[in-house]
Amino acid sequence: MTAQLTRPAATTRLGLVLVACCLGQFMVVLDASVVNVALPSIAAELRFEVHNLQWVNNAYAIAFAGFLMLGGRLADLFGQRRMFLAGVLLFTLASSVGGLATDPVTLVLARAFQGLGSAVMAPATLTVLSTTFTDPGARARAFGMWSAVSGAAGAIGVLLGGVITEWFSWRWILLVNVPIGVVLLAAVWSAVPETAGRRQKLDVPGALLVTAGLLALVFGISSKVPAAAAAGVVLLGIFLLHQAKFAAQPLVPLGIFRVRSVWSANLVAFFGIAALFSTFYFFTLILQQVLGYSPLQTGLSYLPLSAGIAIAGWRVSTVVPRTGPRPILLAGLALGCAGLLWLSSVDEHATFAADLLGPALLLGFGMGMVLNATTNAATAGLPREQAGLASGLLNTTRQLGSALGLVTLATISATRIDAEGGAGTHALVSGYGLAVFGAAMFTVAGFAAALMVPRSRTARGGGETLNT
Repeated sequence: MTAQLTRPAATTRLGLVLVACCLGQFMVVLDASVVNVALPSIAAELRFEVHNLQWVNNAYAIAFAGFLMLGGRLADLFGQRRMFLAGVLLFTLASSVGGLATDPVTLVLARAFQGLGSAVMAPATLTVLSTTFTDPGARARAFGMWSAVSGAAGAIGVLLGGVITEWFSWRWILLVNVPIGVVLLAAVWSAVPETAGRRQKLDVPGALLVTAGLLALVFGISSKVPAAAAAGVVLLGIFLLHQAKFAAQPLVPLGIFRVRSVWSANLVAFFGIAALFSTFYFFTLILQQVLGYSPLQTGLSYLPLSAGIAIAGWRVSTVVPRTGPRPILLAGLALGCAGLLWLSSVDEHATFAADLLGPALLLGFGMGMVLNATTNAATAGLPREQAGLASGLLNTTRQLGSALGLVTLATISATRIDAEGGAGTHALVSGYGLAVFGAAMFTVAGFAAALMVPRSRTARGGGETLNT
């Protein structure tokens, strides 16, 4: 009788844990994309200078990427639930400040603190899933749901941004996080189990070095300042030297890169997310500036892409345990590349049904597969105490891909537009098309990296065996 009573209770608790982790990741990814459609409204109300508007996105992206590894270690050292709660609380408070901002500096700082909260919250979601769902099948399904939510949130963010901006105000794209954050805090407090932390010294210098390096690198690329980009590379090199030689408790123990599934999956994640999130940006510009879509029409146009990511991410969760991640990655990247090559050829005469729907579905299904399989590959075969490290590393790689991919393609696109004579429709079509073609080349690089992911299978007894 006891077993009959406790089993449904345990199942319900696992379901609540999964909902909490997916909701947390949804908020994290959503806020990386939700502001895109609202940027013109933000610029007009807060009087942003055009060249500074990019920092509404970059402040979030850089803080997120710079502190993700530290966030992953915090979950290992101080407990997953405690850090999950701390990340949600900081993210919610920063959202409220950003939504009420009356000047550009306040909004940019609020976005940076949102990124910091996300850097604590995001690796905690994966750590919780890794340590709570121990059965290989259940773990694959949980990762499938998490990956589907993670991928779809980027596209859904554009849809919500369009709806909220057109019907209400850009401020609500941030303020809506407040009630969601309160609900999430309650869910985490009641359902997520705590893990015993291991009290060790935190590598604060490492976190500062990697954050400063990323800031300088992204600024240098986006502003076409070679000295800043070079300084970023130097700082990141010093960070690696610090990790290898001087850090008592390294933020990134470099030994983890001896695990083939970890480094190869992170390479795939970098190029895959560079392609996907860069495309969100340029797809929005094509819809609004080339085809004349409204914010609401732009958001609705993302539905096929969002649905493709969600459906594929969920459905392949039952396949990965049987086939391993590599064939899923290869197929997904091939589909994504085909969609991007198709999208790169659109012009001002394009129609949604004939020229945009097909590329959106191909990209959505392909990248949904990639997001799921990289999550499995990057965390497979690691001991429990390294779950937070692997989670933080994967999220860092994805955020780096998002930030560096977008700034690289934006620079290439701007150069082409200038060369074509400015902001006329023909110049925009040429510049945006070149950027989308560049995104397709990212998927080609990701395909090459996926060839290095080990073959894997799930043993009948439940353990995961890696075979090269």
